Amino acid sequence: RSTPPPQLQKRIQDHLVERRIRRTRLVTKYGQCNIEFGNVKCGNQFAFLVDFWTTFVEFRWCFVLFFFTVSFNLSWFIFGLLWFWIARSNGDLTWQNPPKGHKYCVENVSDLITAFLFSMETQTSIGYGVRVITPHCSGAVTLIITQFLIGSIINCFLCGIILAKISIPKKRAKTITFSQTAVICPKKDFLCLMIRVANLRKTLMIGSQIYGKLLRTTIKPNGETIIMDQVNIEFMVDAGKDNLFFVCPLTLYHVIDKASPFFEMAVDTLHKQEFELVVFLDGTAETTSSACQVRTSFIPQEIMWGYSFLPIISRSKEGKYRVNFSNFSKVVPVATAHLFRRTHGFQPSSLLSPYGSCSDETR
Repeated sequence: RSTPPPQLQKRIQDHLVERRIRRTRLVTKYGQCNIEFGNVKCGNQFAFLVDFWTTFVEFRWCFVLFFFTVSFNLSWFIFGLLWFWIARSNGDLTWQNPPKGHKYCVENVSDLITAFLFSMETQTSIGYGVRVITPHCSGAVTLIITQFLIGSIINCFLCGIILAKISIPKKRAKTITFSQTAVICPKKDFLCLMIRVANLRKTLMIGSQIYGKLLRTTIKPNGETIIMDQVNIEFMVDAGKDNLFFVCPLTLYHVIDKASPFFEMAVDTLHKQEFELVVFLDGTAETTSSACQVRTSFIPQEIMWGYSFLPIISRSKEGKYRVNFSNFSKVVPVATAHLFRRTHGFQPSSLLSPYGSCSDETR
């Protein structure tokens, strides 16, 4: 019995590991939350109907388009039945043999099909042809006013949902990307955890703020187990941590000091830890003034100790700044202490590699 080649075995093993990691993440690399709700009471389910606008906006496109089609066809058919009933009550139908000189409620509405066509012409305002209402029936006048009002409400509601889905803020968030990995390397006399983030559009994000949450399972001294214990992680750039000038890719860093939850970790224990670092970026889109949030997460296997990001910003011959996104997530090794607590007894120069500081574009 032949065994698969080592490369295939490694690929299968990596695929299985990736699937397991994807299942255990709370937040995926693209920002979706991996959580499900069980045993929700019926009263809470009713709350989704009360907040019907948000419910419809969050529907998938296939359901929205299906509801759009069904709503119009159903309203045309219901009002078509009402027009058929008015024509029947007035004796306008063909099988009722209306006498010569008979006063019709609606001209040329003589059966159910013509009643449906008249209903569709009325609600869509495409203009009447041979079928037209007459002033001889007060019920027909009342019905046409009612259909105009209800048709306008349906149009406004469904068009509003489509416009809201098109302009939803999370679409803007897809043009903001994080590096696939985080790195740990020396910066400003401390070891720092660094990530890279970029805005792919030329329009800015106003009032951008970035922060992180470290999620892990902890056991309190009294024996209580907290499945999702959250620890705040502060990120900053050289200019500070608030109101980032997000005109080009930024390298964000978290200083690992005694207050940091990473302080007790070492290079040989990092990948054995069980935690998830969720990073958030909040901001307001300059074009639409809509607030949006971008999320991603890093697990221990995605944090590279002793590496630094490659520089990606340069200047062209014309004097313009150029961003090379091919190096966005690429890293190079740098000399780094193997334990956070050891770095405080060293001079900064002893921790740096020949490459210089951790991020050339952040100096």
